[in-house]
Amino acid sequence: MEVRIGRRVSRGMLPLMALHTFSEYYRSNRKPPVTAGLIAVNTLIYLRPSFLESFLPSLDEVWFNPYLILKRKDLKRFFLSAFYHISEPHLVYNMLSLLWKGMQLEVAMGSTDFAAMVAVLLALSQGITLILSRSLLLLFDYERAYYHDYSVGFSGVLFAMKVVLNSQASDYTYVHGVLVPSRYAAWAELILIQMFVPGVSFLGHLGGILAGLVYLRLRGGSSGSDPLTPLMRGLTGVLNWPIKLLKSLFRFRRGRISGRGTVGRDPTRRTAQSGVWRCRACTYDNPGLLSLCEMCGTSRSENGSNPHQWHRESRGLSLDELRRLRVERYGR
Repeated sequence: MEVRIGRRVSRGMLPLMALHTFSEYYRSNRKPPVTAGLIAVNTLIYLRPSFLESFLPSLDEVWFNPYLILKRKDLKRFFLSAFYHISEPHLVYNMLSLLWKGMQLEVAMGSTDFAAMVAVLLALSQGITLILSRSLLLLFDYERAYYHDYSVGFSGVLFAMKVVLNSQASDYTYVHGVLVPSRYAAWAELILIQMFVPGVSFLGHLGGILAGLVYLRLRGGSSGSDPLTPLMRGLTGVLNWPIKLLKSLFRFRRGRISGRGTVGRDPTRRTAQSGVWRCRACTYDNPGLLSLCEMCGTSRSENGSNPHQWHRESRGLSLDELRRLRVERYGR
């Protein structure tokens, strides 16, 4: 089955990925927005819809190639190559991995810290891969094997995320059918993928693992904070400030409606509302034509006395009974 989506033809994997992603978010109590945004960005870049065609560089312009990055100082290749994928299976495999890892990490860390972590891991994984390829050229003259290698994909960041996710794990997990300690799952996956999947970037995956280890060192373990997190929090605060300002300007308190009166409004405003009086016994706002409170039956003339004392002495109602009356009134 082929489905045309945007400028590409899907063979059915993308709709299944979308369905699985929607199902996971629907079942989750918390919906991590950064993870969803990353999946959406990677998918849109792969699909290249017509409204984005003029803004998106082509795949040939963003291949991660150490030689071109260093020779031309091409930061576009350095950063954007992680968000491009060469095939539908390549994209779907990476995005399902991102969904599983991202939901766990973002829920545990919070969206701001998670976004900062992804940015740091992206820069570290790409930078370490670049350093490794250059070092192999200088030390062993591995020019053709790695220095002129072309690669794209989010795999480096995903390997780094796996290192962070499993850094404190003490259990075991299966990696392509092999049972290994969870703390070493990324290393096992690196070896197994290299053995059985041709054409993958060994240095890219290795750079991701090393990036995860460096990130943990920068954080000072699992409870620290990376250097980018305070900056991300400050940026989030700046972006949220206009929204908070608008909310404060247009915010209004809406009282609860029950019958012809309301409950919970500011008592200092009741005199400004023509014909409305507040019962001192139950704080219910009554229309001015009534002489008895609709909620508890207290006389309007008796509201100047202590309401709790009046209820105890004149009507014999306890405070718990008064609360019950109010609950029953709300439930009508």
